[in-house]
Amino acid sequence: MTPNEGLGAHIRRLRRAAGLSQEALARPNLSPSYISLLEAGKRLPSQEVLAQLAERLGCTPRDLTGVIPEPDSVNLEIELSYAQLALRDGDSRTALDAFTALRAKIPAGEERKGLGFATELGIAQCLEQLGQLEQAVRGFESLLERCGEQGRGVLDRLGVAMLLCRCYRALGEVSRAVDVAERALADADAAGLPPTVAQLELLSALIGVYCERGDLHRANFLAGEAMSRAKLMDDRRELGGAYWTAGTALHRRGRSGEALELVRKAVALFAEVDDARALARVRNAQAMVLLHADDPSPETARALLEQSAATLRALGGGLDVVDAETALGRAEVMLGRPEQAIRHAETALGLLGPDHPLERARVHLVLAAAHLLQDDHEAAQAAYGRGALLLEAAEAGRQAAFAWAELGEILEKSGESERAVWAYRRAY
Repeated sequence: MTPNEGLGAHIRRLRRAAGLSQEALARPNLSPSYISLLEAGKRLPSQEVLAQLAERLGCTPRDLTGVIPEPDSVNLEIELSYAQLALRDGDSRTALDAFTALRAKIPAGEERKGLGFATELGIAQCLEQLGQLEQAVRGFESLLERCGEQGRGVLDRLGVAMLLCRCYRALGEVSRAVDVAERALADADAAGLPPTVAQLELLSALIGVYCERGDLHRANFLAGEAMSRAKLMDDRRELGGAYWTAGTALHRRGRSGEALELVRKAVALFAEVDDARALARVRNAQAMVLLHADDPSPETARALLEQSAATLRALGGGLDVVDAETALGRAEVMLGRPEQAIRHAETALGLLGPDHPLERARVHLVLAAAHLLQDDHEAAQAAYGRGALLLEAAEAGRQAAFAWAELGEILEKSGESERAVWAYRRAY
């Protein structure tokens, strides 16, 4: 590999990581054909061009020229690509084995450079997908600290912050998730970074966290920001993601009609791009809005969820499969089919580990509703109590209040007035 080819390959990797097309990277005064020749190693950029590219990619010119792969590293780069492909395909165990083997082959002194960073990032992502969230958090925290120590680009920091935020949310540590995401976004804004995929993904994660915490005003504001930035990118996938996020925020505010309109737009946009996992996830979101709308459509929601669940299982969807199974249970409750609802809920619980309090809480609420349909008040009370305690422990105050209120209704219907008052007090 010549120095020109190494530089071109590195620019291509950074461009793809940023979610930029060759045309977008070329703006404002280069041409897409020049970027294509540059990435192919057929052009050597001037210092002025390097400065422009670095600004668009959220790094420094030295970051672009200082990590050109040596010929001896080509095989390691191939191994890295194989591990990343396995991770994208949902084969987390194979990917973890490949990343771990690669870590042992990285030469001394190179562990903290580009290849080492990508390898450690892959290992942490695999741990997250395998449900080992505490270990994943330690990995992401170390990588985020390394970003600061090594002066890595803003895009690296945004990407790691998004993954760490997502893990903290799954662990129920909502305050930590907010802190990590807000600081990373503020750093990106201070650096004058133009809208990127990494920025929008972190915004989406943060909006979800604020919804969990019940701060719907902040969630709605950030959803508007995400939509504005996505439109500037002229990227259909990211615009779809912004519609999806904004729809979720509106749904949490009780504006289901507007939410459904935005989520349908998101489904249409994702159907145009080659991303089966994202399309299945946004269909999950559409189904959830249909289930909670003023005029719910559980039959339609169930059909969407069965389609998305099948796709996600084939792709190794992890928590996304859990979300689909939980929502299917909710749909079956609304259709008056408690046995099927319990089956979906138990499937979801079987896929979850102890590190997922929010998800387990939601499943217990579905179980409680199903038991209530069967007139099994004792089982319903136990399930609602477990769900509410998990939500409360996870700082998800708004959802916990809802669960305590529902528990109060069950206790009241069961003739246990004193305990019903206690539950209502916990809700309010």
